[in-house]
Formats: sequence, structure tokens, C-alpha cells
Amino acid sequence: MKFRPLHDRVVIKRIDAEAKSAGGIIIPDTAKEKPQEGEVVAVGGGARDAQGTIQKLDVAIGDRVLFGKWSGNEVRLDGVDYLVMKESDVIGVCA
Repeated sequence: MKFRPLHDRVVIKRIDAEAKSAGGIIIPDTAKEKPQEGEVVAVGGGARDAQGTIQKLDVAIGDRVLFGKWSGNEVRLDGVDYLVMKESDVIGVCA
């Protein structure tokens, strides 16, 4: 991917949700919600504080993260859908 986000933004690729429920019921595509989990594929250089110092981001490429349902902006690059959002929109990193 030839895209580099600026400042404190991250690019996330959604991780598809399971097609079956815990009880074994198959969920059709029309009833599925967009997944709120993804993998970080690119990160910006960091945000600047009041003194002008760059603050490094807490997330790194390859991290699995959780984010809000309506977070970020959807973009399509090279035929693949990604989300671009600020690091503050990321809820947490999955261990």
C-alpha cells in the first residue's frame, strides 16, 4: 500500500466477524453488522503537543484494535476497504 497517514491518524483494515453465532446459527450477510475490530496497517508520525514536540503513537503496525461503530472515514485503496481514523478513536489494543 502506498499511503502514509499524517500526524496522529491510523489506517485500519476491518477483520471480518464470524458467520456463525455462539449457538451455531448461521448469520446471513444482510443481518451482519460491520465489525468493530481491525488490524492497523499504517500509522502517522505522531501528533504535536503545545511545545511542538512530536508525541509518538501508542499503536503500531500489526496491532489488533477495537474501535467505535461510527469511527473513522472509509476509503478504498487498490480495491481494498480501509478505515482512516485518529488514534484517539481507537478504544484499545487486543492482547
